[in-house]
Amino acid sequence: MNGFEMVVAIVAITAIASVIRAKYGVVRRGKGEDIVRRDHRADAEAERLREEVKQLKERVAVLERLATDSSTALDREFEKLKQIDRM
Repeated sequence: MNGFEMVVAIVAITAIASVIRAKYGVVRRGKGEDIVRRDHRADAEAERLREEVKQLKERVAVLERLATDSSTALDREFEKLKQIDRM
């Protein structure tokens, strides 16, 4: 391998490494410290999912309340029917 081929190989390796770092969101800071940038789309998606979970929890609470209220109302209706049958 002559000098020219070696320089081309080094430049190609550096370019490929830069593309890979950009793809994964790695940013170089200071003396070789690498950090991964947070993806704002992922943050927005996480916030959307948190809101959806909150809404679902509220719906489940309402359904639980309806189920428990309905059972007591249903018990009262059964008692009324039993009283009517006794007459």
